[in-house]
Amino acid sequence: MGHHSHKHLGAIAHDDGVDFSVWAPFAKAVSLLQWEEFGWAETPMQSDDEGYWFIKDVDSEPGKIYKYRITTQSDQILDRNDPYARQLTDSDDGSSVIVDYSFDWEDADTFVLTPHNQAIIYELHVGTFNKPDASTTGTFADVIEKLDYLVSLGVNYIELMPVTSMARSHGWGYAPNYIFSIENSYGGRHGLLELVKACHQKGIGVIIDVVYNHFFGSREEVATDLWQYDGWSENDLGGIYFYNDERGMTPWGGRPDYGRPEVRQFFLDNVAMWFSEYKVDGLRVDSTIYMRNIDGNNDNHALDIPDAWSLMAEVTDLAHKINPNALMIAEDNSTNPGIVTATDQGGMGFNAQWEVGFPHVVRDALGITYNDSQPPLQGVEWALGHSYTGGGFDRVIFGDSHDTAANGSTRLNEAITPGNAESVSARQRVLLASAFTLTAPGIPMLLQGQEFMQEGAFNEWQMLKWEKTEQFSGIVLAHQHLINLRLNRFNNTRGLLGHYTNIIHRDDTNTVIAYHRKDQGGTGDDTIVIINFGPGEFSEYQLTFPHVGHWRVRFNSSWKGYSVDFSETTIELAQLDRHLTATVSLAPYSTLILSCD
Repeated sequence: MGHHSHKHLGAIAHDDGVDFSVWAPFAKAVSLLQWEEFGWAETPMQSDDEGYWFIKDVDSEPGKIYKYRITTQSDQILDRNDPYARQLTDSDDGSSVIVDYSFDWEDADTFVLTPHNQAIIYELHVGTFNKPDASTTGTFADVIEKLDYLVSLGVNYIELMPVTSMARSHGWGYAPNYIFSIENSYGGRHGLLELVKACHQKGIGVIIDVVYNHFFGSREEVATDLWQYDGWSENDLGGIYFYNDERGMTPWGGRPDYGRPEVRQFFLDNVAMWFSEYKVDGLRVDSTIYMRNIDGNNDNHALDIPDAWSLMAEVTDLAHKINPNALMIAEDNSTNPGIVTATDQGGMGFNAQWEVGFPHVVRDALGITYNDSQPPLQGVEWALGHSYTGGGFDRVIFGDSHDTAANGSTRLNEAITPGNAESVSARQRVLLASAFTLTAPGIPMLLQGQEFMQEGAFNEWQMLKWEKTEQFSGIVLAHQHLINLRLNRFNNTRGLLGHYTNIIHRDDTNTVIAYHRKDQGGTGDDTIVIINFGPGEFSEYQLTFPHVGHWRVRFNSSWKGYSVDFSETTIELAQLDRHLTATVSLAPYSTLILSCD
């Protein structure tokens, strides 16, 4: 890119003014517009032979509002936002703002992450997580108010649904229009910096959900200035930032041109921004399948887009170069092992991918959805054993996510007993789903409100009912206990952090399954999980354990301390006979976790 390196794109403030640079290769002329007291002041910019336009303004400074005025080849005048703008005056149709890049991290930039096998993610939508009232949007500051709650719950990562400028404020964030600018209704750039800092100070990592598969908008509804940015396009498609052929559209908007060097750099610069400026601890990349295939189809290789695959490999390499601990997650909606294969072996290099089959297995096994093609425990066995590269920690597993709880579906508890999402059965089965997620091999994720029985479908305006943390304090407590065990906080369940998983019992008739987890094995390590996926109650259920020992119950989901109307089964120590057979009592839809003293 010559001497106008990519590091200088956008508006960079220095002590001696501001450097502006923009890529507009087909423009006839470009001017800098800056808002002065009486309107726009226009200054012509210079260009190089590579399509970049630049100017230094010694009188400019952070806080000033600017745009680029582009004269197209056909002498049309286009006033455009800076694609690299770190802030906009208004997310929908505003102007760009020069920002001050300095921020006092108070040592919170050097946050040391937990190993990935100890990660527990909490998926959070800033707009609804802790919104003050029905008519306003929740902000980063509102999230900070609830960090102590998340610390007490025990999670160590929050995954923020997209926070960049969105074409519809109040949205989920998956309709991006400018990916360097933070959504103003959430609190903008400074609000996010403060949130990451506060999270790090409390030992919580931050993962940002990013959308690189499309920009919202089309010929019919232009929602971003990136569309035909400098006036040029082919086939009436998106112009310099987009493919202008059969690859040019996704179901949601224009698909970026992952083969064009300047567009690749645009995304790499965005990744660098997250890790260098915001000090985030990971990214979740939305729908990589629609980046790498025209129809989002893993099996139709005729429609593959190889440039997207190579770009994602560069993205993960760059992330891990800046932050070797970065937790890079792909949502690929496939079981393609290449997504989590190392880049030097031809893979995309992600640490994990969303295991989209996992929540469906949970719903099948709990009898919410009916899949008569196989016994319900067959899916459970797959969910326990599936791994892309071995070991299971290359996947993110969950009983509910923003996708499964919406998009025509509903939250797990609402799906169990529609219209009565607080029923005993709903509580039992939500707890079972969480217990399964937190004891299976993988990186577990909870959806905001899951742990206190938030009901209904998940949408962008329904505020969380925080009073439910009191009403269902026992269910919250059960989640705290499960997370403590998952993280081996009492040194008696290290097996839940290990790679070894073996199914030791499968009873399709009664839908009871048991599995053995271990790291190295032995006292405080070997862990047995017994789950009754059905409504049956068994006072004397027999199963064979892997070896002798004092197998003590560490968690019993039917304990009345979690809910007074649970049918508590009392067992503290599993007594084994000489054939290693133990007799346990199992409540309906219940989980027992045992480990060796």
